[in-house]
Amino acid sequence: MKKKIAVIGSGFGGLAAANRLAAVGHDVHLFDKRDKLGGRAYQYEIDNFKFDGGPTVITAPYIFDEIFQLAGKKREDYFELVPLDPFYRIFDEKGNHFDYRHQLNDMLTEIDKWHPADKKGYVKFVNQTKKLFEKLHPYTDQPFLSFSRMLKIMPDVIRFYGWQATYAFVSRYIKHPFLRRVFSFHPLLIGGNPFNTPALYTLIVQFEKEWGVHYAKGGTGKIVQALGQLLEDIGGTIHLNSEIKEIVIRDKKVTGIKWADDSYEPFDIVVSNGDVSFTYAHLIHKQYRKKWTDNRLNRLRYSNSLVVIYFGTRRRYLDSGLHHHNIIVNSRYKELLRDVFKRVTLPNDFSLYLHMPTITDSTIAPEGHESFYVLSLVPHMDAGVDWDSIGQEYRERVLMFLEDNYLPDLRENIVALHHIDPPHFQNTLNSYKGAAFATQPSLLQSAYFRPHSKSEEFENLYFVGAGTHPGAGVPAVLSSGKIAANLIDQS
Repeated sequence: MKKKIAVIGSGFGGLAAANRLAAVGHDVHLFDKRDKLGGRAYQYEIDNFKFDGGPTVITAPYIFDEIFQLAGKKREDYFELVPLDPFYRIFDEKGNHFDYRHQLNDMLTEIDKWHPADKKGYVKFVNQTKKLFEKLHPYTDQPFLSFSRMLKIMPDVIRFYGWQATYAFVSRYIKHPFLRRVFSFHPLLIGGNPFNTPALYTLIVQFEKEWGVHYAKGGTGKIVQALGQLLEDIGGTIHLNSEIKEIVIRDKKVTGIKWADDSYEPFDIVVSNGDVSFTYAHLIHKQYRKKWTDNRLNRLRYSNSLVVIYFGTRRRYLDSGLHHHNIIVNSRYKELLRDVFKRVTLPNDFSLYLHMPTITDSTIAPEGHESFYVLSLVPHMDAGVDWDSIGQEYRERVLMFLEDNYLPDLRENIVALHHIDPPHFQNTLNSYKGAAFATQPSLLQSAYFRPHSKSEEFENLYFVGAGTHPGAGVPAVLSSGKIAANLIDQS
């Protein structure tokens, strides 16, 4: 039966859910508070540069293809994906690098440059992650609404050491200190600390092995535009500059949504792509919340936040030794992550992700110019940092580090500059505590123990995005949209 459905938030989870629901005939209305679609994937356009706001690592194209196929369309008609190899160039504190490649033989060649004795261990590591992938991948687009489903996967999680911290899991097979970092960094892509995120999240490794790492021509923003265009092509309605003030509840059911001017519109179902904790804390009056109280929300463990600096230069840096995706670690790696995740305090140093998309696609910058963004891990807002006071100084320290080590004369060549920080995640992106990836992907905050795709309190409220199962990362949030859409169809 056709239902009138509101989707709040236009990140990848909201776009996936909205398109899937519209494709099967529902009356779908997608709302976003900002002037463009995208959520964390919002694309900034500054002085003829295009800067992807957040996710840049695109894996598992089949998940996008499914959405377009369901709508009777072809993904290739909307945007183009370009495979990357190496996936990442990872630098140690001395500037030496490891190219993280697609094919096994290429990876073994790279390992041979660092520590030949680890080649056999790497093969065993890949085989073990493949076993985890084969057992757990089928559950990445299935809901975990009951504890019995969690019990089904636990024997395999135990048997294949999926419960063990990722760094410790990698260390079973890899002995070289830097290579241990290279093969255990993936939790950082989804808001987890490799030293305590369970190895079951090495599924990410196999997602990359199976389908590769890709770049969308025109940037990740091109994918967002494509999904927005698809939604309109199949009859969905998009409402921008439309901030929701309240999800209205009556008799444990959602009846509709309300705006800041108290105007109200009824809906049969509401899907929130807003941060789960923010949705409960700020869009639903506490008098209706018996399970997800403010106290319970505050007891959850939240991910790190980020400082992201977007900059364009009038100089090309094709001789810099950098690649499309670059990861720069430092000598205090473990301690820095402890500061960010456990102590929730701002370190004096930083490990960085540096995105250089113009090495692949010159169209997103003016001719003869280079486009970058650099991302630094920082704690969420509970650290009490006054970002209004130190934000600019922190930005300058990061840029100076890049100039001294990778990009000569950087600052005098910058012609476009913008940055976001934890207050942006909290106040603009509505991330609880400014956590960039919602709740941490710990063992007790995964699958059944993560906030559910279907609200336990309100029968016609659903969640998509990083805060629900299966978690953060583009494939995961797209899968969350599939889970919610399927649950709605079955209701």
